[in-house]
Amino acid sequence: MSNAASADPPSTASAPRTSATPLALVRGEEAVVTAPSAAVGTASARRPRRRSSAVLGLVRTVASRALEDLDAAIDRDPAASSRAEVLLTSPGLHAIWAHRGTHALWSLPGGRLPARVLAQGVRFATGVEIHPGAQLGRRFFIDHGMGVVIGETAEVGDDVMIYHGVTLGGRSMLSVKRHPTVGNRVTIGAGARILGPVLIGDDVQVGANSVVVKDVPVGAVATGIPAVVRFPKRTADNQWLDPAIFI
Repeated sequence: MSNAASADPPSTASAPRTSATPLALVRGEEAVVTAPSAAVGTASARRPRRRSSAVLGLVRTVASRALEDLDAAIDRDPAASSRAEVLLTSPGLHAIWAHRGTHALWSLPGGRLPARVLAQGVRFATGVEIHPGAQLGRRFFIDHGMGVVIGETAEVGDDVMIYHGVTLGGRSMLSVKRHPTVGNRVTIGAGARILGPVLIGDDVQVGANSVVVKDVPVGAVATGIPAVVRFPKRTADNQWLDPAIFI
């Protein structure tokens, strides 16, 4: 056989790859190599879309929670006739919405002083003083609003309603948990004072002008100075008949 026939076939061994050698060329393939700048450009284009989606999701959540608060206010205020009326005329709801913003600012680095300043502006505008550090649940409603004070370490659950003049205050000068924790579906009458790190259980009703300095168990009614705990028989039809809740 001729030398041409006996010659070894062309070697298919991969050439050594360096950091500058495209993978397609190392494999001996014909390929179009994407420029690194194009890949970076594609990744950069995705970032604004993700940010836009996140912002849109946040806007939807805020709008949904705002409607939830409006409907909760209408359910608890017989004088309210429409969402528009509550939106424009409810200082308690305005204070709660403003607190959502100041509370978010409070948790940011360097945000505590601006949050306190804004909270003072809200106090001036609404008559409601809520410390930016306080934690408020969903569908919370403050009827009338004037004179309400909620301290820094207070925690309020969902579906809570309080009337004007209520104080969720502290009894300690130390920087510790010193304000009340209020459970879900609690009603606190006008002028009531709940002082110290006490626990107010779910479905509790606190009578107007009562002073609470001890824990109140689930489902109880607390009235008087100091508040006395009792368990009246309640049904869906008569749970609001006790005048001590309102006067």
